[in-house]
Amino acid sequence: MVAQFRMSDLGALSYYLGIEVRQGKEELTLGQSVYASKLLEWSGMAKCKPCMTPMEERLKLTKASTAAKVDAALYQSIVGGLRYLVHMRPNIAFAVGYVSRFMEDPREDHWATVKQLLRYVKGTVDQGIIFPKTGGSRLQLTVFSDADMAACSSSSGQLQFYGCR
Repeated sequence: MVAQFRMSDLGALSYYLGIEVRQGKEELTLGQSVYASKLLEWSGMAKCKPCMTPMEERLKLTKASTAAKVDAALYQSIVGGLRYLVHMRPNIAFAVGYVSRFMEDPREDHWATVKQLLRYVKGTVDQGIIFPKTGGSRLQLTVFSDADMAACSSSSGQLQFYGCR
């Protein structure tokens, strides 16, 4: 290729489309801490108190909510940002998928769930995916599921997984 095209070596990859790449001797780490921080700032949650879980346990939201409406454009924008964050943060995939169901007509209870998810992101902003370089190591994967699908009134019928260590 060098013979055909003028090229230059830019060095090791460190940042691409909001994804941070850290290459160490033992592992390759992918994360989105800068993107997550910008999302928190844009949503007005940069100084929020972090929480330990992305979503309340056994939370039941519905599209037929009678709570007050919220700004749909803001809700869609923040949830869209969270959907991009899922690429390196599979531990929030279920919660993001859940709040994505209400993008058409978001209400206060849906927004409260998004805010809790943002507080979780605040407390875990430096998390990412680690790929060990040693041949003997395995990537550890922790999987959780929504086992209460029958009681979920707005379920699409698909089992959703999240989690990565």
